[in-house]
Amino acid sequence: MTVVQPSQRMREIGVVQYGAPVLAEPAHPFDLPAERGDAERAIEMLFASMERIGQVRPFAKGMGLAAPQIGIGRAAATVQPPGRDTAPIVLLNPRITAASAEMDEQYEGCLSFCDVRGLVPRPLTITVKATGLDGTTITTVYERGLARLIAHEIDHLNGLLYTARMRPGVEPIPVVEYRQTGRAWTYDS
Repeated sequence: MTVVQPSQRMREIGVVQYGAPVLAEPAHPFDLPAERGDAERAIEMLFASMERIGQVRPFAKGMGLAAPQIGIGRAAATVQPPGRDTAPIVLLNPRITAASAEMDEQYEGCLSFCDVRGLVPRPLTITVKATGLDGTTITTVYERGLARLIAHEIDHLNGLLYTARMRPGVEPIPVVEYRQTGRAWTYDS
């Protein structure tokens, strides 16, 4: 019986894997509203990819996908918060403009690096400015797990994997070992 590694499964459904140059390069921003059509196509492709990924495996903590992860070097990402009835978040040209000093450290995984998990410190609250399809600026504050998901995707758009955020000397652990930790994201209300 052949065991398919998670990274191989993601590669098979179109998710670019660690080592691909597009993951290490900053994504190009959209000139909105002039490039509205290009942005809409990127968003459609992200949603189609998220649908394929969701059929392969569920994500109880939510899921995000950045355009570079499907081979598009543009500044677009989508995040599906936890919960079936929660609308997905679309981010175009997002950037973090403020972050809380209060941090926590939780395990993160990545669809482009999914054979391992790593402990990543992140701020508990972030403020993000993004661009709407009509060119307007949208400012949103995200907290806790959603802040973590959004920051992770914005890192992708800046050419960073979560390993760049890990404390020095801390290494990712294999998924099998992570599952044995039993550690889900936990946040105080």
